Amino acid sequence: MRIFADENIPLLSSFFADLGEVNTFNGRNVTASEIRDAEVLLVRSVTQVDRSLLEGSKVRFVGTATIGTDHIDLDYLKQSDIGFCSAPGCNAQAVVDYVLSVISVLVDARDLPMNGLSVGIVGVGNVGHKLRLRLEEMGVSVVATDPFKTEEQVGPLTTLDEVLKSDIVTLHTPMTRDGEHPTWHMIGAEQLQAMKDDACLINSCRGSVVDNDALLEHAAANRDFDCVLDVWEHEPELDLNLMDCCLLATPHIAGYSLDGKMRGTEMVYQGVCEHFGFPVRRKLPQFLPEPGIKRVNFSDQEQEHQALRTAIRAAYEVRVDDGKMRTAMRKADDLRSAFDKLRRNYPMRRDIPTLKIGVPSKCLELQQALRNAGFDVRTK
Repeated sequence: MRIFADENIPLLSSFFADLGEVNTFNGRNVTASEIRDAEVLLVRSVTQVDRSLLEGSKVRFVGTATIGTDHIDLDYLKQSDIGFCSAPGCNAQAVVDYVLSVISVLVDARDLPMNGLSVGIVGVGNVGHKLRLRLEEMGVSVVATDPFKTEEQVGPLTTLDEVLKSDIVTLHTPMTRDGEHPTWHMIGAEQLQAMKDDACLINSCRGSVVDNDALLEHAAANRDFDCVLDVWEHEPELDLNLMDCCLLATPHIAGYSLDGKMRGTEMVYQGVCEHFGFPVRRKLPQFLPEPGIKRVNFSDQEQEHQALRTAIRAAYEVRVDDGKMRTAMRKADDLRSAFDKLRRNYPMRRDIPTLKIGVPSKCLELQQALRNAGFDVRTK
């Protein structure tokens, strides 16, 4: 069996070498002629998979190692009897870590505890629900909206209008143009005007969920308003003026933890095995390396709110990615290449639960606060 896969999917040989011949391609620029002989096609979000790519090929199965599927023409796959799987929830923890790191920057700037700002969540799927539970465990005031969920599934829900009244509004929806609740430009000039003057908008789902032109105009006219963008309209080309208006700007890497990417590979491997009737012989724990930072220790002198921010940033420091992004994009002759290079060469990053935190046994409140944030707390 011939397997063609995006070169940025990790552990391809480890998971798929026993199933067939593995060939890799550049996901941004792959052409129909390149994958004509493929029987299995494995992609990430940068590859549009539709009739123009697949017609005339030997592809019998498509897997995307991502949560989102808006880059896949699912109707065409069904009509063509081509199998499909995605990786829902594979990088949910990584995106939660991203949002927690952003909040830690915000509360530092405003000299507040981690639970000092209210958070509104738009979209309570795999990422949004995990984020909600984590924030609530941390004592943060949270409201959420999702027309496709029920309160029995995800807890109390409210309207988008109510969510927009929060100090922080964070977006976790797919990008859709059709149906009763399309998300394309769901956040536009009207919604931005409804937010607090000093609110912060975080978008780590899909760039076109926010009208970027309206956001640029709003941010430029409201000095106290903050925006944090990991995803951009028209990426990998982006508006440098909008980047300059952002409190934090990153190159679509919110979900780019090593754990999340490898989990995505495992999930599409399982999908391939199920579709073709192969036994599942590979498991993710066989391949995960030790975290770069294995343990962080706190003394009994640490203040709870400061220790929490330190631990979150030890796991993931969003300002490092922001700095790299701004430097690379300002120097770039080719924005597309610079953006993709940042993603392609992204360094190893581990999820918060992989980081062990040492806390004195008598510091019970600090232990609980760190556990509530998802850390593996060890007493000493």
